[in-house]
Amino acid sequence: MYLTPEVKQQIFAEYGSGTADTGSAESQVALFTHRIKHLTEHLKQNKKDLSTKRSLINLVGKRRKMLEYLKQQDIERYRAIIKKLGIRK
Repeated sequence: MYLTPEVKQQIFAEYGSGTADTGSAESQVALFTHRIKHLTEHLKQNKKDLSTKRSLINLVGKRRKMLEYLKQQDIERYRAIIKKLGIRK
């Protein structure tokens, strides 16, 4: 499986305030981004996989809502996570 507990711990440690910080907006956005990248690579090889395409669209929507929330709460945290992940131009 592509998303093992060790990978999750690493993502939470890098983008959150620690390995137990699974609820912060930054760590959730980072986890969504990791999953989106994986699903995008899968869909490049399997173009007709409609259930994965639907999952990808849902994840992108969740990440967009989470980023919008973060932007409204604290613009500096939003800018920092965008720059760190490199997801906006």
